[in-house]
Amino acid sequence: MSDPSAEVWHYDGRSALRRSARLTVDGDDGFRLVGDGVSDERHAFAALTPADADGDRRSFGLRGRPGWRIGLAAPVPPEIAARLPGAQRYGGWIDRLGLWRAAAISAMLAAVAVAIVLQTPALLARLIPTSVEQRLGEVMVGDFGRTGCGDPAGTAALARLAQRIDPDDPTRDIHVVKLPMVNAVTLPGGRIVVFDGLLQAARSPDEVAGVIGHEIGHVRGRDVMESLLRQLGLSVLLGGMEGHVGGYTNALLATAYSRGAEARADGYAIRLLDEAHVSPRPTAAFFARLAKAQAGTERMFAYLASHPLSDARAARFRTSAKADAGYTPALDPADWQALRGICRGETDRIEWRF
Repeated sequence: MSDPSAEVWHYDGRSALRRSARLTVDGDDGFRLVGDGVSDERHAFAALTPADADGDRRSFGLRGRPGWRIGLAAPVPPEIAARLPGAQRYGGWIDRLGLWRAAAISAMLAAVAVAIVLQTPALLARLIPTSVEQRLGEVMVGDFGRTGCGDPAGTAALARLAQRIDPDDPTRDIHVVKLPMVNAVTLPGGRIVVFDGLLQAARSPDEVAGVIGHEIGHVRGRDVMESLLRQLGLSVLLGGMEGHVGGYTNALLATAYSRGAEARADGYAIRLLDEAHVSPRPTAAFFARLAKAQAGTERMFAYLASHPLSDARAARFRTSAKADAGYTPALDPADWQALRGICRGETDRIEWRF
Protein backbone atom coordinates (compact mmCIF):
# COMPACT_ATOMS: atom_id res chain seq x y z
CA MET A 1 0.00 0.00 0.00
CA SER A 2 1.46 3.39 -1.02
CA ASP A 3 1.88 6.21 1.41
CA PRO A 4 -1.04 8.70 1.46
CA SER A 5 -0.50 11.93 -0.46
CA ALA A 6 -2.25 15.24 -1.26
CA GLU A 7 -1.91 18.04 -3.79
CA VAL A 8 -0.44 21.26 -2.36
CA TRP A 9 0.78 24.62 -3.53
CA HIS A 10 4.17 25.61 -2.17
CA TYR A 11 6.47 28.60 -1.62
CA ASP A 12 10.05 27.71 -0.67
CA GLY A 13 10.83 31.07 1.01
CA ARG A 14 13.73 31.73 -1.34
CA SER A 15 11.80 32.87 -4.40
CA ALA A 16 8.39 34.31 -5.16
CA LEU A 17 7.44 31.37 -7.35
CA ARG A 18 4.39 29.41 -6.38
CA ARG A 19 4.86 25.77 -7.28
CA SER A 20 2.53 22.83 -7.46
CA ALA A 21 3.69 19.80 -5.54
CA ARG A 22 2.50 16.66 -3.91
CA LEU A 23 2.80 16.03 -0.17
CA THR A 24 3.55 12.41 0.63
CA VAL A 25 3.71 10.87 4.07
CA ASP A 26 7.19 9.59 4.95
CA GLY A 27 7.04 7.38 8.01
CA ASP A 28 4.81 8.04 11.01
CA ASP A 29 5.84 11.63 11.65
CA GLY A 30 7.31 13.08 8.48
CA PHE A 31 6.51 14.12 4.92
CA ARG A 32 8.18 15.07 1.67
CA LEU A 33 7.17 17.42 -1.16
CA VAL A 34 7.51 16.08 -4.66
CA GLY A 35 7.31 18.32 -7.72
CA ASP A 36 9.15 20.33 -10.34
CA GLY A 37 11.73 22.58 -8.71
CA VAL A 38 10.78 21.43 -5.20
CA SER A 39 13.53 20.33 -2.84
CA ASP A 40 13.09 16.71 -1.86
CA GLU A 41 13.63 17.30 1.86
CA ARG A 42 12.01 15.37 4.64
CA HIS A 43 10.15 17.53 7.19
CA ALA A 44 8.38 16.69 10.42
CA PHE A 45 4.66 17.31 10.72
CA ALA A 46 5.41 18.69 14.20
CA ALA A 47 7.46 21.49 12.58
CA LEU A 48 4.44 22.84 10.71
CA THR A 49 2.94 26.06 12.09
CA PRO A 50 -0.77 26.60 11.42
CA ALA A 51 -2.12 29.65 9.67
CA ASP A 52 -5.68 30.96 9.93
CA ALA A 53 -8.46 28.86 8.48
CA ASP A 54 -9.39 30.13 5.01
CA GLY A 55 -12.60 28.58 3.62
CA ASP A 56 -11.92 25.03 2.57
CA ARG A 57 -8.17 25.61 2.27
CA ARG A 58 -5.56 25.17 4.95
CA SER A 59 -2.08 26.64 4.86
CA PHE A 60 1.00 26.09 6.97
CA GLY A 61 4.43 27.51 7.54
CA LEU A 62 7.54 25.66 8.64
CA ARG A 63 9.28 26.47 11.89
CA GLY A 64 12.70 28.01 11.27
CA ARG A 65 12.04 28.65 7.54
CA PRO A 66 10.70 32.19 6.98
CA GLY A 67 8.50 32.43 3.89
CA TRP A 68 8.09 28.70 3.51
CA ARG A 69 4.43 27.85 2.93
CA ILE A 70 2.19 25.05 1.77
CA GLY A 71 -1.55 25.05 1.14
CA LEU A 72 -3.81 22.03 0.89
CA ALA A 73 -7.15 21.91 -0.88
CA ALA A 74 -10.08 20.00 0.54
CA PRO A 75 -10.75 17.24 0.89
CA VAL A 76 -7.53 16.34 2.76
CA PRO A 77 -6.97 12.59 3.11
CA PRO A 78 -7.76 11.53 6.70
CA GLU A 79 -4.33 9.95 7.12
CA ILE A 80 -2.75 13.37 6.45
CA ALA A 81 -5.37 15.48 8.25
CA ALA A 82 -4.74 13.53 11.47
CA ARG A 83 -1.08 14.52 11.39
CA LEU A 84 -1.61 18.25 10.69
CA PRO A 85 -1.73 20.86 13.46
CA GLY A 86 -5.14 22.39 14.15
CA ALA A 87 -6.20 25.67 12.60
CA GLN A 88 -5.25 28.81 14.54
CA ARG A 89 -8.06 30.98 15.85
CA TYR A 90 -7.93 34.77 16.12
CA GLY A 91 -9.24 34.92 19.64
CA GLY A 92 -7.25 31.98 21.01
CA TRP A 93 -8.11 31.27 24.64
CA ILE A 94 -10.53 34.21 24.76
CA ASP A 95 -12.71 32.56 22.11
CA ARG A 96 -12.59 29.29 23.99
CA LEU A 97 -13.59 30.85 27.32
CA GLY A 98 -15.91 33.56 26.08
CA LEU A 99 -15.41 37.33 26.24
CA TRP A 100 -17.05 38.01 29.61
CA ARG A 101 -15.43 35.06 31.34
CA ALA A 102 -12.04 36.05 29.93
CA ALA A 103 -12.61 39.67 31.06
CA ALA A 104 -13.46 38.47 34.60
CA ILE A 105 -10.32 36.34 34.76
CA SER A 106 -8.20 39.25 33.50
CA ALA A 107 -9.70 41.56 36.14
CA MET A 108 -8.95 39.04 38.88
CA LEU A 109 -5.35 38.66 37.70
CA ALA A 110 -4.97 42.46 37.59
CA ALA A 111 -6.29 42.75 41.16
CA VAL A 112 -3.80 40.12 42.33
CA ALA A 113 -0.97 41.96 40.55
CA VAL A 114 -1.94 45.27 42.20
CA ALA A 115 -2.07 43.59 45.63
CA ILE A 116 1.38 42.11 45.11
CA VAL A 117 2.80 45.47 44.04
CA LEU A 118 1.31 47.17 47.10
CA GLN A 119 2.69 44.53 49.46
CA THR A 120 6.12 44.22 47.85
CA PRO A 121 7.70 47.30 49.52
CA ALA A 122 6.70 46.05 52.99
CA LEU A 123 8.19 42.63 52.28
CA LEU A 124 11.36 43.96 50.67
CA ALA A 125 11.96 46.49 53.45
CA ARG A 126 12.48 43.63 55.90
CA LEU A 127 14.93 41.92 53.55
CA ILE A 128 17.25 44.93 53.14
CA PRO A 129 20.47 44.23 55.10
CA THR A 130 20.96 46.49 58.10
CA SER A 131 24.39 47.51 56.80
CA VAL A 132 22.84 48.81 53.55
CA GLU A 133 20.18 50.75 55.47
CA GLN A 134 22.80 52.29 57.77
CA ARG A 135 24.96 53.37 54.84
CA LEU A 136 22.00 55.04 53.18
CA GLY A 137 21.15 56.78 56.44
CA GLU A 138 24.70 58.06 56.83
CA VAL A 139 24.63 59.59 53.37
CA MET A 140 21.25 61.20 54.01
CA VAL A 141 22.33 62.66 57.35
CA GLY A 142 25.27 64.23 55.55
CA ASP A 143 22.81 65.77 53.14
CA PHE A 144 21.66 68.11 55.91
CA GLY A 145 25.03 69.85 55.58
CA ARG A 146 26.08 69.20 59.19
CA THR A 147 25.36 66.75 61.99
CA GLY A 148 22.96 69.16 63.67
CA CYS A 149 22.81 71.65 66.50
CA GLY A 150 25.43 71.00 69.13
CA ASP A 151 24.97 73.21 72.19
CA PRO A 152 26.46 71.03 74.98
CA ALA A 153 23.66 71.58 77.50
CA GLY A 154 20.98 71.01 74.87
CA THR A 155 22.72 67.89 73.56
CA ALA A 156 22.88 66.46 77.09
CA ALA A 157 19.19 67.24 77.62
CA LEU A 158 18.30 65.51 74.33
CA ALA A 159 20.26 62.43 75.40
CA ARG A 160 18.44 62.35 78.75
CA LEU A 161 15.07 62.65 77.00
CA ALA A 162 15.91 59.79 74.64
CA GLN A 163 17.14 57.63 77.51
CA ARG A 164 14.01 58.38 79.50
CA ILE A 165 11.56 57.18 76.87
CA ASP A 166 13.70 54.49 75.20
CA PRO A 167 16.29 53.14 77.63
CA ASP A 168 16.81 49.81 75.87
CA ASP A 169 18.41 50.96 72.62
CA PRO A 170 21.89 52.47 72.89
CA THR A 171 22.20 52.54 69.08
CA ARG A 172 19.53 55.19 68.51
CA ASP A 173 20.82 58.36 66.86
CA ILE A 174 18.80 61.59 67.29
CA HIS A 175 19.85 64.98 65.93
CA VAL A 176 18.35 68.47 65.93
CA VAL A 177 18.87 70.77 62.95
CA LYS A 178 18.16 74.48 62.91
CA LEU A 179 15.30 74.76 60.50
CA PRO A 180 12.08 76.63 61.26
CA MET A 181 9.76 73.88 60.00
CA VAL A 182 7.64 71.99 62.52
CA ASN A 183 8.76 68.50 61.61
CA ALA A 184 10.70 65.40 62.55
CA VAL A 185 11.83 62.70 60.14
CA THR A 186 13.24 59.23 60.40
CA LEU A 187 16.11 58.32 58.08
CA PRO A 188 17.29 54.81 57.23
CA GLY A 189 19.49 53.10 59.79
CA GLY A 190 17.59 54.38 62.84
CA ARG A 191 18.54 58.04 62.51
CA ILE A 192 15.96 60.56 63.68
CA VAL A 193 16.17 64.25 62.78
CA VAL A 194 14.12 66.78 64.76
CA PHE A 195 13.76 70.28 63.35
CA ASP A 196 14.27 73.17 65.74
CA GLY A 197 10.93 74.58 64.59
CA LEU A 198 9.21 71.66 66.29
CA LEU A 199 11.04 72.31 69.58
CA GLN A 200 9.94 75.93 69.48
CA ALA A 201 6.32 75.01 68.66
CA ALA A 202 6.10 72.43 71.46
CA ARG A 203 4.74 73.62 74.80
CA SER A 204 6.37 70.96 76.97
CA PRO A 205 9.04 68.25 76.84
CA ASP A 206 6.26 65.66 77.01
CA GLU A 207 5.05 66.75 73.57
CA VAL A 208 8.55 66.28 72.14
CA ALA A 209 8.81 62.92 73.92
CA GLY A 210 5.65 61.73 72.18
CA VAL A 211 6.90 62.86 68.76
CA ILE A 212 10.29 61.19 69.24
CA GLY A 213 8.55 58.04 70.49
CA HIS A 214 6.46 58.08 67.32
CA GLU A 215 9.61 58.34 65.17
CA ILE A 216 11.22 55.49 67.14
CA GLY A 217 8.14 53.47 66.23
CA HIS A 218 8.88 54.11 62.56
CA VAL A 219 12.46 52.93 63.16
CA ARG A 220 11.33 49.70 64.80
CA GLY A 221 8.87 49.01 61.99
CA ARG A 222 11.42 49.89 59.26
CA ASP A 223 8.68 52.08 57.84
CA VAL A 224 11.16 54.48 56.27
CA MET A 225 12.60 51.74 54.05
CA GLU A 226 9.11 50.68 53.00
CA SER A 227 8.26 54.28 52.15
CA LEU A 228 11.46 54.78 50.17
CA LEU A 229 10.95 51.57 48.23
CA ARG A 230 7.41 52.57 47.40
CA GLN A 231 8.21 56.16 46.41
CA LEU A 232 11.61 55.85 44.80
CA GLY A 233 11.98 52.25 43.69
CA LEU A 234 14.91 49.91 44.08
CA SER A 235 17.21 52.41 42.34
CA VAL A 236 17.65 54.08 45.74
CA LEU A 237 19.47 51.01 46.99
CA LEU A 238 20.87 49.42 43.86
CA GLY A 239 22.58 52.30 42.14
CA GLY A 240 23.25 55.99 41.84
CA MET A 241 23.02 56.81 45.55
CA GLU A 242 25.97 59.15 45.65
CA GLY A 243 24.76 61.39 42.84
CA HIS A 244 21.10 61.54 43.81
CA VAL A 245 20.99 61.46 47.59
CA GLY A 246 19.67 65.02 47.78
CA GLY A 247 16.69 64.11 45.66
CA TYR A 248 16.04 61.01 47.75
CA THR A 249 16.16 62.98 50.99
CA ASN A 250 13.84 65.61 49.56
CA ALA A 251 11.41 62.89 48.48
CA LEU A 252 11.58 61.36 51.95
CA LEU A 253 10.69 64.67 53.55
CA ALA A 254 7.66 64.88 51.30
CA THR A 255 6.60 61.26 51.79
CA ALA A 256 3.57 60.41 53.87
CA TYR A 257 3.61 57.08 55.65
CA SER A 258 0.70 54.74 55.17
CA ARG A 259 -2.15 54.82 57.67
CA GLY A 260 -1.09 51.43 58.97
CA ALA A 261 2.47 52.61 59.57
CA GLU A 262 1.25 55.74 61.34
CA ALA A 263 -1.07 53.70 63.55
CA ARG A 264 1.72 51.28 64.47
CA ALA A 265 4.10 54.14 65.26
CA ASP A 266 1.43 55.80 67.44
CA GLY A 267 0.95 52.55 69.33
CA TYR A 268 4.68 52.22 69.87
CA ALA A 269 4.93 55.81 71.14
CA ILE A 270 2.04 55.25 73.56
CA ARG A 271 3.77 52.16 74.93
CA LEU A 272 7.09 54.00 75.35
CA LEU A 273 5.40 56.90 77.15
CA ASP A 274 3.51 54.51 79.42
CA GLU A 275 6.67 52.60 80.36
CA ALA A 276 8.49 55.88 81.04
CA HIS A 277 5.55 57.22 83.11
CA VAL A 278 5.24 60.24 80.80
CA SER A 279 1.70 61.48 80.17
CA PRO A 280 0.38 61.02 76.61
CA ARG A 281 -2.07 63.91 77.02
CA PRO A 282 0.44 66.60 75.93
CA THR A 283 1.20 64.63 72.75
CA ALA A 284 -2.54 64.43 72.08
CA ALA A 285 -2.79 68.20 72.53
CA PHE A 286 0.18 68.74 70.19
CA PHE A 287 -1.36 66.57 67.47
CA ALA A 288 -4.71 68.30 67.93
CA ARG A 289 -3.08 71.71 67.42
CA LEU A 290 -1.37 70.47 64.28
CA ALA A 291 -4.60 68.98 62.94
CA LYS A 292 -6.30 72.34 63.30
CA ALA A 293 -3.44 73.96 61.38
CA GLN A 294 -4.10 72.08 58.14
CA ALA A 295 -5.26 75.33 56.57
CA GLY A 296 -2.80 77.37 58.61
CA THR A 297 0.84 78.32 58.39
CA GLU A 298 3.47 76.67 56.23
CA ARG A 299 5.51 75.86 59.35
CA MET A 300 2.78 73.59 60.65
CA PHE A 301 2.06 72.08 57.26
CA ALA A 302 5.54 70.52 57.06
CA TYR A 303 4.62 68.00 59.74
CA LEU A 304 1.18 67.38 58.28
CA ALA A 305 2.69 66.57 54.87
CA SER A 306 4.82 63.71 56.17
CA HIS A 307 2.62 62.63 59.11
CA PRO A 308 -1.08 62.87 58.19
CA LEU A 309 -3.07 63.65 61.33
CA SER A 310 -6.65 63.22 62.38
CA ASP A 311 -8.77 63.87 65.40
CA ALA A 312 -8.92 60.10 65.92
CA ARG A 313 -5.14 59.89 66.28
CA ALA A 314 -5.10 62.66 68.85
CA ALA A 315 -7.97 60.97 70.69
CA ARG A 316 -6.02 57.71 70.79
CA PHE A 317 -3.24 59.35 72.80
CA ARG A 318 -5.74 61.16 74.98
CA THR A 319 -7.71 58.03 75.86
CA SER A 320 -4.52 56.03 76.57
CA ALA A 321 -3.83 58.19 79.65
CA LYS A 322 -4.28 56.42 82.99
CA ALA A 323 -5.86 58.19 85.92
CA ASP A 324 -3.48 56.83 88.57
CA ALA A 325 -0.29 56.43 86.54
CA GLY A 326 1.82 58.88 88.56
CA TYR A 327 3.12 60.70 85.48
CA THR A 328 6.18 62.95 85.74
CA PRO A 329 7.52 65.43 83.14
CA ALA A 330 9.90 63.99 80.56
CA LEU A 331 12.47 66.65 81.50
CA ASP A 332 12.82 69.07 84.36
CA PRO A 333 12.42 72.81 83.56
CA ALA A 334 16.18 73.41 83.28
CA ASP A 335 16.69 70.57 80.81
CA TRP A 336 13.63 71.65 78.83
CA GLN A 337 15.03 75.13 78.42
CA ALA A 338 18.41 73.66 77.46
CA LEU A 339 16.80 71.45 74.83
CA ARG A 340 14.92 74.36 73.31
CA GLY A 341 18.24 76.23 73.16
CA ILE A 342 20.18 73.37 71.54
CA CYS A 343 20.60 75.43 68.36
CA ARG A 344 21.86 78.47 70.26
CA GLY A 345 24.60 80.12 68.21
CA GLU A 346 23.75 78.21 65.03
CA THR A 347 22.76 80.07 61.88
CA ASP A 348 20.06 79.27 59.37
CA ARG A 349 22.61 78.87 56.58
CA ILE A 350 22.54 75.12 56.41
CA GLU A 351 23.60 73.86 52.99
CA TRP A 352 20.83 71.78 51.47
CA ARG A 353 21.99 69.93 48.36
CA PHE A 354 18.62 69.24 46.80
